[in-house]
Parts: sequence; C-alpha cells; structure tokens
Amino acid sequence: MSAVVQFLYNLVLALWVGGISIFTFIVTPVIFRSFGRDMAGEIVGKLFPGYFLYTLLLSVLALILFLGSRPSLGKSAHTWSLLLIAVAIIINIFVYFKLHPEIKKIKQEILSFEAAQESPLRKRFGQLHGVSATLNVILLADGVALLAISTVLRKQ
Repeated sequence: MSAVVQFLYNLVLALWVGGISIFTFIVTPVIFRSFGRDMAGEIVGKLFPGYFLYTLLLSVLALILFLGSRPSLGKSAHTWSLLLIAVAIIINIFVYFKLHPEIKKIKQEILSFEAAQESPLRKRFGQLHGVSATLNVILLADGVALLAISTVLRKQ
C-alpha cells in the first residue's frame, strides 16, 4: 500500500475499533447507570441507527481502501484481511437492515421494560439483543484482527 492509503486504511480501522469500544464499554454503560431502564433504552435506541450506519460505512470504506491499494501483505494475510472485511460488511448489512429494524419493532410493542419482565415480547427482545451484542463483539474482534494484520504482518 502507498503510505497515504496505508495511513487512511489504518485510520479507518482505528475509528472502527475505537468507535465500537467507546460505544460498547463507555457510552452505553454510563447511560444505563445514569437513567432508569426505560429512559436509558430510549436514549440508546436513538443512538443505534447512527452507530450501525457508522460501523457499516467504516467497513465498506476499509474494503475500498484495501482493494484500492497495492498489496503490502503476504498472500495469506491479504486473503485473511479480505475475508475479515467481507464478514464485517455482511454482519453490518444484516444488523442495519434486518436485525435492528426487527428489534426496534418489538421494542415499540413493549410498553415498559421495567414492568414487562416475563412477557413473550420481552423474551424475544432479549434473544435478539443477545444476537446483536454477540455480533457487536465479533465486529470488534474483526477490527482488532484487521488492525493487527495491517500493522504486524505488513511487508517492509
């Protein structure tokens, strides 16, 4: 990769990993500690569309930068990077266009999370939220792996 493209690619990966980390480990926990369950859910719910679009755009931008550069990785590292970026884009498309809208629809049918502990809708929401949280961790690990490959395995 040219030095500029390599820098931009690494910057995108850093924004990807940093954005997911800050939202997951700082912003969301602070909101849920600071407000009641229903209010915190409303606040985080307002942030999710932008957050999911952010991760989707960064993964697509990573692919563009990766494909638009001269290979600076060995064949295996190049293949793994391409695979990891593709997996991230697929996950992000699924979350943004399918999973999040489904969660949002179910959430709108639940009047209160504080009162609806055992409802079928609450259980379904919990299942979908678990899928979303798992995919979020996978995206974080994916970004960390891409950053490690890009910096550690780069040809000199």
